[in-house]
Amino acid sequence: MGTVHDAELTPTKDELVGGWIGEQRWYVGQGRPRLRQLDSWRLEDPAGEVGMETIVYLDESATTPVVYQVPLSYRGSPLVGAEGALLGEMEHSVLGRRWVYDAPHDPVYVAQLLALLRGRVLAQHGTLSDTLEPDVVGAPHPAWRTDPRAASSRVLTAEQSNTSVIITPVEGTGPPVILKIFRTLAAGENPDITLQGALAASHSPFVPASVGHVAGAWLRPGGEGSEDADAAARDYGQLAFAQEFLADATDAWQVCLRQAATGTPFVTRARELGRATAQVHATLARALTSEVPQQSEIRQRVSLMRRRAGLAMSEVPALAAHDARMRAVFDAAEDASWPALQRVHGDLHLGQVLDAPGRGWVLIDFEGEPLRPLAERNGLDCPLRDVAGVLRSLDYVTGTLARPGARTDPGVDLREWLRAAQQSFLDGYSDVGPDPRDSAALLTAFVLDKALYEVVYEARHRPGWLALPTEAIDRLLQEDRS
Repeated sequence: MGTVHDAELTPTKDELVGGWIGEQRWYVGQGRPRLRQLDSWRLEDPAGEVGMETIVYLDESATTPVVYQVPLSYRGSPLVGAEGALLGEMEHSVLGRRWVYDAPHDPVYVAQLLALLRGRVLAQHGTLSDTLEPDVVGAPHPAWRTDPRAASSRVLTAEQSNTSVIITPVEGTGPPVILKIFRTLAAGENPDITLQGALAASHSPFVPASVGHVAGAWLRPGGEGSEDADAAARDYGQLAFAQEFLADATDAWQVCLRQAATGTPFVTRARELGRATAQVHATLARALTSEVPQQSEIRQRVSLMRRRAGLAMSEVPALAAHDARMRAVFDAAEDASWPALQRVHGDLHLGQVLDAPGRGWVLIDFEGEPLRPLAERNGLDCPLRDVAGVLRSLDYVTGTLARPGARTDPGVDLREWLRAAQQSFLDGYSDVGPDPRDSAALLTAFVLDKALYEVVYEARHRPGWLALPTEAIDRLLQEDRS
């Protein structure tokens, strides 16, 4: 099916998307969407039966407009088994009825996007950018030896910020892969691709192998009026990413919940996780840029921590009782000796770690904290941010099990389980890298900063969980005073 113009459709594509997008888990807006098309591009079905178009929308309903990537597939008859992915039906003035689907649920789209990612097909511009040179391209990762071709696919339903598709390849074309389609777009490199790509190129066993990615451009919001539509009026970014799929893996969060609930010690596995984290940091330091921070840079970073504290106190005024002690923690961090800044995971917690049978711990999702701007997430950072993230995540395990209704075996001492797990994680990290406890003042500041981030998140999204980070802040500041 060729290009379908909205003027020939009832309802239009924009009307269908506008009524559907607000219900999607990856939609970050709060009110009624107000969408404007920025750009589009198409993939071709070799059989000529399925139309596939990716539309880039600007949602102008929020204070800060958001750019979304919305892949659609158009079919002349319903796609069996994809009822939940149906946006609706359209009538075309010539072609008749068309069923419109969220394309990641359409196997034809998935197969062609994977082919584009591996450089086997070309994308074509849609109606909005026909005057521009083609710029949606696949970038196969050189370390991935096989050329997978999709035999079947399924969408992960638990995904929130993106859409991930598990692909079972045709026999003989390699192992299963997971294809992640980014839903919110931002100009610049996606750290998930950059960091995992660098680690995969270094043959790190602690991350999934990279298969490749798709990059492209779209008209910059506000740049549509440019007479020549040149590069100055466009944004460039990454649209999709594929990597090895670890089929039988369980995330570390589930592992820890089970072990903590039964009182099973986590010390050996925690030490292994500490080693894996330090190994990833060491590899990133070798493969990518690092630098010793100047005092002005340190002051700027601590200033961001102070700002986070102010934001948390505005959300939870009771935290103001800790204001003086928090300021003292950040003063100590400003006076501390900082390690070299480098690329780090940026949002490391137990849900971002997989326990892969026969392989051990594998770190995933290197996109960084979703509330931070992309430019920040692409910058250098202190490795202690990741260390603090794991320590806070272990605390969340025991805090979750201490909530009303949670089940633990009789006699389980959650505080002791947590203490032993955290210390073993730090022991493992120091087996490979510098001991984080030698930078106690700085580590305390990063743990506090992470807990303050959690306060803001919980206050806005899960008020019933707010006690977990606030009580942790109480304990942290009392321990730091002793």
